[in-house]
Amino acid sequence: QNSGELWLHIGTSCLEVVVGFVLGTLFGTLIAIGLWWSELLSRVLDPYLVVLNSLPKSALAPLLIVWLGANLKSVIVSGISVAIFGTVLNLYTGFCEVDPDKIKLIYTLQGTKRDVLRKVMLPGTVPLLLSVMKVNIGLCLVGVVIGEFIGAREGLGYLIIYGSQVFRLDWVMMSIVLLCMIAMLLYGLLGLIEKRCLRRR
Repeated sequence: QNSGELWLHIGTSCLEVVVGFVLGTLFGTLIAIGLWWSELLSRVLDPYLVVLNSLPKSALAPLLIVWLGANLKSVIVSGISVAIFGTVLNLYTGFCEVDPDKIKLIYTLQGTKRDVLRKVMLPGTVPLLLSVMKVNIGLCLVGVVIGEFIGAREGLGYLIIYGSQVFRLDWVMMSIVLLCMIAMLLYGLLGLIEKRCLRRR
């Protein structure tokens, strides 16, 4: 592999991880808000979310390849699928554990459910959200690598599989080291964001 191809693989994996992480966290947060907002929705979806969260995500990757094709989209969705269910369950649990006295105070002051969400729920779960995001970055990386193993022609996961097939152990080890460096870099970046957010509170 020349340096140009290597940077292409690194850039592809980084793009897939970042997009999967952002979309997984965003969709997971929105679904958690929806579950908190609607008691009926939470009763209906909660058992399915628990089952899907416990399902080995590597089992979903082949299905995603069949449904979406062997392309960038299926790898990103693979990354999202690993992180989203844990995000929903953790944030929904956090919403349910917010101090009920604060919620009661908002309603006493003629506030609406939207006011409770904006002024109590979201600010009160910022530390939890940041913690979930730090977990998600690693999960998305795992999901992306699984997707690249099965149905990609670019990315470090593809390079690991291809290197093992042509008996190039140096490519395999290099890709693993690069994945570790990417994970450390992204985790460190989220740590800095967490410190800034908590300092402003």
